[in-house]
Amino acid sequence: MGGGIFICYNIYMGKKIFTNDQLMTLSATEVIEKIQHENYSLLKTLGAEKLRKEMVPVGKICNVAINYVLGTTGPSGVSSEHSRAARAKLVKRLRKLTPGTYGGFPHDAENGLVIGFNHPSLGEIARILMMKMDVMGEKPMLFPVNLPWYEALATDYDRILQLGIIITPTITPSTWTKMNLRKGTLKFEAGSRLKREFRDLYTRLSYDAVKNGGVIFVAPSATRQGTVFKSREVYNHEEPIIPTMSVLAIDLYRDPKMNCDFLPMSVLPPKDYKKGLNFFKSYKLIPGKPFTAKEIRKKYLKPDAERLPDFDYDFHKRIAENLPRDMWY
Repeated sequence: MGGGIFICYNIYMGKKIFTNDQLMTLSATEVIEKIQHENYSLLKTLGAEKLRKEMVPVGKICNVAINYVLGTTGPSGVSSEHSRAARAKLVKRLRKLTPGTYGGFPHDAENGLVIGFNHPSLGEIARILMMKMDVMGEKPMLFPVNLPWYEALATDYDRILQLGIIITPTITPSTWTKMNLRKGTLKFEAGSRLKREFRDLYTRLSYDAVKNGGVIFVAPSATRQGTVFKSREVYNHEEPIIPTMSVLAIDLYRDPKMNCDFLPMSVLPPKDYKKGLNFFKSYKLIPGKPFTAKEIRKKYLKPDAERLPDFDYDFHKRIAENLPRDMWY
């Protein structure tokens, strides 16, 4: 119980900022350690305090939920039995608070699995966690989360890990634009370096997760948006598509022995959904036709390619095909 009080207290405390020397010398891993355990904020340091504060309410909700399921579930300790019981209790609570339907998802993916989903709100995150813990149980789960999300959850990192969930920070293109850092400044240079290092860390963790039969959940849009394709122009091939899925595929398939599949998942929110968690409103999670490792290598993968726009487009299309037309673009 004391640990929960400390974490809640940390959420309300003023965040520390990194010194210029720390910004220029600390590695991404060291920055993450300070965010998790020493109450530092990279967003506040880089002048993006507003982005951090937007996610504080979600962080508080997650903190209360995590402390409840881990603190009131036996047997005590960090044993596998305790973690399993805590996941079952969390699934039971989520079914009431954040209901959703899901069927047809694989219980076991021996070679690992990457699941890409459309991201209209925060609500599907709770439903995805519920589905994963209910259907895929013990499998390790990697969830790359945007830096504002990460900072809101960071003090609970170790407890989230007890539930079998690994979170790692990323700085999405949308967040990078909103940070509005001036080129040529120390903050811009430090932010650019850490953005790359976060990306490298995500790549390493992704490889480790699927290598061990785990599951990676990723939003191809890299930000919340109401439609699968960013715009009609992207859908019509008139503007470039974001290469989230193809960059990950290229990184993973550098290993010729890597055989994980990529599964498109369509998120159908309730009709009157908002951008938040949408408590007590039901979502549908719909698995699409998977892209097998063999198919991706044969049809899309090219030597020395930095992105695979045809794969990104087709992945988005398979998500869209299970959704109403007005959610396509």
